[in-house]
Amino acid sequence: MAALKFFSLLIASFAIIQMAMAGDPDIVSDFVIPSNMSFVDGAFFTFTAMRSLVGAEPPTAFKVLKASMAEFPALNGQSVSYAVLQYPVATPNPPHTHPRSAELLFLVDGSLEVGFVDTTNKLFTQTLQTGDLFVFPKGLVHFQYNADAQKPALAFSAFGSANAGTVSLPNTLFTTGIDDNILAQSFKTDIATIQALKAGLAPKP
Repeated sequence: MAALKFFSLLIASFAIIQMAMAGDPDIVSDFVIPSNMSFVDGAFFTFTAMRSLVGAEPPTAFKVLKASMAEFPALNGQSVSYAVLQYPVATPNPPHTHPRSAELLFLVDGSLEVGFVDTTNKLFTQTLQTGDLFVFPKGLVHFQYNADAQKPALAFSAFGSANAGTVSLPNTLFTTGIDDNILAQSFKTDIATIQALKAGLAPKP
């Protein structure tokens, strides 16, 4: 019986260690070729979608152009991805998390109010100027906001995962079918307020 308990404890310890070390899995080849391809050349390692930004007019709503494993399969196994974030005037990137990676944001143009909340519920904020970098630790709720009423902002974000994932708090809480009563009690408000929030976040027809 004692041996069984020891073995169970050992297995649990290994599981905890593995969870603590979780990240993109290591690969045993230089790169990963998708199963539907038998040959790759330089084009496979090239991502051209960012060309759409060159000479384009700034968007009228917050916009993210991602280069993650889903958009750029050559990133599979490379533990890196990228995004370009465009902020029109007075526009936020709402609170969200990246469960599989930290985010290193580089502000290329404009200014941004940024912040994140740690696991003790402490808020860390900063006002970034062009040329600044800011790191959002892995898995923590964070946001960005272009408070400038005159000038848009542009930032690049790098991630330590080919598939960092994004969990948008407004969408996750109010557009996924969580019961109104549960949300009302959780936020200490009434069902009418919850329904108004859900209606405001519903996709436009």
